[in-house]
Amino acid sequence: MQETQRLYIHNELSHARGLLPILMKRRNGEQWSKEERELLLRDLRALSNLSPYLVPILMPGGILMLPLLAWWIDRRRKGRGNTTDE
Repeated sequence: MQETQRLYIHNELSHARGLLPILMKRRNGEQWSKEERELLLRDLRALSNLSPYLVPILMPGGILMLPLLAWWIDRRRKGRGNTTDE
């Protein structure tokens, strides 16, 4: 499971490789093209999928949340089960 999560994080981060140069265009007074806006949306969505992984790392004292994150990831792996009424 650890290898699967590592590959998932690496894959999502690889989607956002060109994010910084595109973001700097606005700061330098240039405009974004339609294609660059689409790339920005795609990259920001990829990063938003990683938020449960990044929050414990970036927050002060967030290392204490790692056991909670491990429980949440394990809960998602198990699935929801059968919820239909018969």
